[in-house]
Amino acid sequence: MTQLIARSAASAPGRAAASAPAPAPAPAPGPASASAAALGGPWPASARPGPGADLLVGGVGLAEAAERFGTPLYVLDEGEVRSRARAYRQALPHAEVLYAAKAFLCSAMADWVVEEGLGLDVCSSGELWLAVSAGFPAQRILLHGNAKSPAELRLARRLRVGRIVIDGPAEIARLAALVAADTPQKVLVRVVPGIAAGHHAAVRTGVGGQKFGFPIEGGDAADAIARVLDQPGLELAGLHCHLGSQITEVEPYLRALDVLVRLLAQVRERHGVELPELDLGGGHGIKYLPSDAEFDLAEFAVRLTDRLAVRCAEAGLEVPHLIVEPGRAIAGPAGVAVYRVLSVKHGADGHCFAAVDGGMSDNPRPALYGSQYSVRLVGRRSDAGAMRADVVGRHCEAGDVLVRDAALPADLRPGDLLAVPAAGAYQLSMASGYNLVGRPAVAAVRDGRARLLIRRETVEDFRLREVGR
Repeated sequence: MTQLIARSAASAPGRAAASAPAPAPAPAPGPASASAAALGGPWPASARPGPGADLLVGGVGLAEAAERFGTPLYVLDEGEVRSRARAYRQALPHAEVLYAAKAFLCSAMADWVVEEGLGLDVCSSGELWLAVSAGFPAQRILLHGNAKSPAELRLARRLRVGRIVIDGPAEIARLAALVAADTPQKVLVRVVPGIAAGHHAAVRTGVGGQKFGFPIEGGDAADAIARVLDQPGLELAGLHCHLGSQITEVEPYLRALDVLVRLLAQVRERHGVELPELDLGGGHGIKYLPSDAEFDLAEFAVRLTDRLAVRCAEAGLEVPHLIVEPGRAIAGPAGVAVYRVLSVKHGADGHCFAAVDGGMSDNPRPALYGSQYSVRLVGRRSDAGAMRADVVGRHCEAGDVLVRDAALPADLRPGDLLAVPAAGAYQLSMASGYNLVGRPAVAAVRDGRARLLIRRETVEDFRLREVGR
């Protein structure tokens, strides 16, 4: 996204940059003298050193927020969310951009997204209900998922959801039974183009051998398209695909586009129908470490739109309406998790474990995918040298490690605060109640002010779910 930063910053003076800053050296552990430019990498664009060795995000000190709201705490930079959403609209002015709610959703996020001109991609009745209850227009919502229940499909129809993605054979008849020919439901068929992309095998959804979509190879996709076209109550608007997650290269999307345009041409040849929409999903990667590659939105926008025009011209097709579904790329860099150190344990072999008051219940990604993060001391000045330590959680699992081999001050002690950037996506949305440790609070920051969006989950919340004994 680096090419897009200057354009967005110039068009919106005083706002956060459209993307995280350009790569810069990682800050030295502990000292408060690091310059704002040295933050770089995965931190929000607004992040800069503050008084008392604090770190400011959205003009609010993280240590100050931790004292006010407690820890663990997730701090969400509203300006960063809006800036990144706006960057997609500016880069792809003729496309439809849907925020992928699975990355993180709350009522405030739904407000920010719709106010910046984005639609919404949901994959459950819970996400759908929350969005509509927050006032999000149902016609700007797309529902997908590989196992939609009959109740979810009924709810989507009752709320008049704009599009539903058909992901399996049973959904065709199930959805067709809910609609009448005079009130058709617009649908997309999710196809599998046979292209592997994504940071981990568990999230590579563009290839065969996994649960999503209809493979193009072998004819399953063609059969599903024919069945949908035979249903008078279903309006087949186009094709949908999603390659995977945390993709940092543009090339896989171009290869997928080639495959999908060929399929569009085959649909026209076999059925005499030109499908007007093409949804390429999301999966755009972000920085978790300063050295990480990041998805280049500007390159994606230029190369994809050019390639689509060329391939459609070659096939004699009208250029379809393009849809993209970024989630992590909008929410991820906007979030910072703040933890309090509970204990520091030095082993006989010199290895150090810094245990914090959160862990795999609020961030399961390191345990699931081996994900790596940066971490930084905030709220206290340290002139001590650096040590290597594993930042571990409080849960009863040896694999409950948040950050491995982190560089932290050698005088780290209980009560210190640690901040972990790039925490806005796929952490709280995947959080659990393991060990009955409640999920953290979420606070939004903007222009020097903080407000609570989601309160901390308590033991009483767990108890109230019980109905008998």
